[in-house]
Amino acid sequence: MSIEKIVGLIGVAVAVVAAFVAIPYVATILLVAGLVVGLYVIGDHHVRVMVSALVLTGLAGTFTAVPAVGSYISSILANLGVVVTGVAVMIVLRNTYARLKP
Repeated sequence: MSIEKIVGLIGVAVAVVAAFVAIPYVATILLVAGLVVGLYVIGDHHVRVMVSALVLTGLAGTFTAVPAVGSYISSILANLGVVVTGVAVMIVLRNTYARLKP
């Protein structure tokens, strides 16, 4: 199993657990996991990751209306949005570096 898959699975696990348990610095942990995963995303998946980051962060709050489990689902999706946003930021940084390097 490759490093990006391991870090990605850890990010997803932390995102799910953080919906039920208070974890200190969870946003930082998720963002760093996303940045690491973003180092390994191939060019064909860049647009897919960017759209996923926008959708997860934008629509995560819509599940709060679901009785009993809505707040948990919303929290999980928001946490996953932080991971994917980290991936998207790393993609943007990699693309910017590639365009500016001599």
